[in-house]
Amino acid sequence: MGRGKVVLKRIENSISRQVTFSKRRSGLIKKAFELSILCEAEVALLIFSSSGKFYQFASHDIDRTTAKYRREVGLPDSNNPHFRTMEFWRSEIEELKRSINTLEARLKHLSGEDILALGMKELKQLERQLKTGVERVRSRKRRMVSDHTTLLKGRHKQLQEENACLQKRVRFSCALYVNIILLYMHLV
Repeated sequence: MGRGKVVLKRIENSISRQVTFSKRRSGLIKKAFELSILCEAEVALLIFSSSGKFYQFASHDIDRTTAKYRREVGLPDSNNPHFRTMEFWRSEIEELKRSINTLEARLKHLSGEDILALGMKELKQLERQLKTGVERVRSRKRRMVSDHTTLLKGRHKQLQEENACLQKRVRFSCALYVNIILLYMHLV
């Protein structure tokens, strides 16, 4: 007498689910082995359990088989240096996207946005950062005002000296003009 029809749905009991996974995994690997022997097929089988554990079977070199598969479906060859470069840049882009998201969130927090989800510890840290930032801004502002004041005082002194020089020249020019007029009147 044969087995009844098995209903395909998730097994709720974790122990039963693990036992079933182990038995069916072994059966699947056995069938893959038999297929490779009986039909001279090139078989590669990859299995990842729900916990992330990895199992594999390959009748030939698995790298060769996966490269063959990639060529067949139009994916780049993983042994190709260009592909590795592309993979590197893809991962780099993903890392940069994560960094951007983190920095944007911090910027929002620093501007007082999206702070409802922050806990007391994060809020205190944010407050300390803001106080430090305000002190740096005020210090820089005082330094700039001081430098600008010093610059303006120097310019003021320079203008006073130029003014004094111009006043001397005007007095000299006026005195010379008066002397010329007196001389002219005396000659006439």
